[in-house]
Amino acid sequence: MSRSLLIALAGFIALTLSTAGIASAFTARSVRTWYPGLRKPPGNPPQAYFGPVWTLLYLLMIVSAWNVWRVGFGWEGATAAITVFLFQLALNAAWSAIFFGMRQPGLALVEIALLWLTVLANVVMFWKVSALSGALLLPYLVWMAYAVYLNAGVWWLNRREAIQLSQ
Repeated sequence: MSRSLLIALAGFIALTLSTAGIASAFTARSVRTWYPGLRKPPGNPPQAYFGPVWTLLYLLMIVSAWNVWRVGFGWEGATAAITVFLFQLALNAAWSAIFFGMRQPGLALVEIALLWLTVLANVVMFWKVSALSGALLLPYLVWMAYAVYLNAGVWWLNRREAIQLSQ
């Protein structure tokens, strides 16, 4: 493997793990204090599931992005696809900041809908460069659809309390 491909892999690892770290920083306190007190929709998984699922999803993102970089000859053939990937990483971290950091499920619902659309665009754009890379993002797309449902449910089931707190 060439040195430039190893550097690209290291870059995708660093960017993706940085996103995970930022998300975790916003999530850690609220998941212990605020989140347990919220009403949740049917099908909400146990807290213990989120860590392993996100670890797998972040690993799939890394491999997928690196493979697009490799197959697309870096920026030369994958500029748009990698740009959308970076944008979805930013939205991914922003959702945690809004939902857990700001404790705003309603605003987070709008943001996560945009995130889901961006992940969908990312899947399509990656698929055009490499079907494997697009396929590797499908679990992320499915998980994000589930996350939209969970976010909507939390917002809906707790909206009265949110209104009372703001008055």
